[in-house]
Amino acid sequence: MKTLANLLSSLIVAGWIGAIALLSIQNIKPVSLRFLYWESIEIPVGLVLAFSVGFGLIGGAMLLPLWKLLEQPRRTRASNKYLD
Repeated sequence: MKTLANLLSSLIVAGWIGAIALLSIQNIKPVSLRFLYWESIEIPVGLVLAFSVGFGLIGGAMLLPLWKLLEQPRRTRASNKYLD
């Protein structure tokens, strides 16, 4: 079961990388990001997409262990009795 989950997650990541590569080739036009008064330098849309997906994957990988830590104290003594 774990092998299937690893294969599926690898296929999803490979699909995202392929989509980013395709979009970055088609969208070479440089854009600048604006947030309130801050404006970035002009960079290609594909590079913006690549960084967004990369930061999203890293953020998701960092949040997963934190969610598991938050769920552990919620278990009651009665539910732990059946786990032994």
